[in-house]
Amino acid sequence: MEAGTDGSVPVVELTEVSRSFPGPPAVHAVRDVDLVIRRGDYVSIAGPSGSGKSTLLHVMGLLDRPTAGTYRLDGVDTQAMSERERAGWRGRRIGFVFQAFHLLGARSVAENVELAMVYTGVTRRRRAERALAALDRVGLGHRVAFSPATLSGGERQRVAIARALVGGPSLLLADEPTGNLDSATAAAILDLFDDLHRDGLTLAVVTHDEAVSRRAQRRVRTVDGSVREVA
Repeated sequence: MEAGTDGSVPVVELTEVSRSFPGPPAVHAVRDVDLVIRRGDYVSIAGPSGSGKSTLLHVMGLLDRPTAGTYRLDGVDTQAMSERERAGWRGRRIGFVFQAFHLLGARSVAENVELAMVYTGVTRRRRAERALAALDRVGLGHRVAFSPATLSGGERQRVAIARALVGGPSLLLADEPTGNLDSATAAAILDLFDDLHRDGLTLAVVTHDEAVSRRAQRRVRTVDGSVREVA
């Protein structure tokens, strides 16, 4: 395990990780990836469609298992986990933000954020308090009772980010988070990511957009399933 200069354990440590899908022909989506993401890093994973970046995110998010190699999350080898254990770690350690907002139109903004904590044992009162704090953090404390259908695209993505943050994750994973937004709204979301990074959150953002990639502290590029650091 590769500790940081301060002795801290990396949030993400991928060692010779591969992910293949059977054919014919077999698809080698991720090939022998070595990647370390330390606490407080802001990393972009960029590349064209089909380059393996989304598969890599699914592995990091415990949505998929590597075919080969080792993935340690917060220092724990995830390969030995049962599916139930992986689901628990996803809920407690990882926040997800996607291109599609995945909000429930029949629920209020606050209720959409609270749903992330329903199966975590948090009391209803505490869920409401945490949801309000998360919405305040993304600038939507005044929209808690609104329906998602009444919000702009940027506001809906902020609700999705609040939902990802509400559990206090070790890692925020974002998959094309600005893909459904106009350029001005996308820039505001990236400004929010900058703020979260300054607050110490660890972020990994998957994107095909070089402008989004350049906002990150570290840049990684995927090519035919392999990754390389961009200077």
